[in-house]
Amino acid sequence: MAERKAGIIVILSSPSGAGKTTLVKKISSSNNFKISISHTTRKPRINEKDGKHYYFVKDKEFKQLIKQRKFLEYAKVFKNYYGSLKEAVVEQLEKGENVIFDIDWQGTQQIKNIKLKYKIITIFILPPSKEELFNRLLKRDQKDKSVATERMKQFRSDISHWKDYDYTVINDKIDKCYKQIIDFIENQLKNKKSIYNKLPIKDHIKNLLN
Repeated sequence: MAERKAGIIVILSSPSGAGKTTLVKKISSSNNFKISISHTTRKPRINEKDGKHYYFVKDKEFKQLIKQRKFLEYAKVFKNYYGSLKEAVVEQLEKGENVIFDIDWQGTQQIKNIKLKYKIITIFILPPSKEELFNRLLKRDQKDKSVATERMKQFRSDISHWKDYDYTVINDKIDKCYKQIIDFIENQLKNKKSIYNKLPIKDHIKNLLN
């Protein structure tokens, strides 16, 4: 009997509001990917359900899981903790299921540093502009300008980590961005070289930081 082939890990990261969660859902629904559901200490947004979008837990419970070394990765982002349980992820990978992560650069670094035996593909998502990013944040956080402004303060720091990823894409049009990501993943799995030019990305980042 042939040995079951392990799944792969795909990580999507971005500044808050750049669209990684939407892309993760689209990739998961259209392809053979299971979303890694994170634990978090933040309060649910409208329409978010426990166990579907996140496992919403108290600060004390999260810190207990840290102490027990249960997390594959975790980070504190905007005063709240987020983390992925190692046991659940490894179980899926060993069953041959591909797992996709919606996490920030801190979690990505932790997973890469562990040096897991599974193939890992990392992709960073950029917004088309700072103005568009701010509008998305306002829309997402029920037009709470203070929340959107707080997240924008982290923007410059977040995008500085794009170089640590295998690929970076600009999420201007969701379908185009999705196709780029799928092409990168499929080429990696086939050991084919992707057409990937960093120069337009560097130019775009300069514009974002001006």
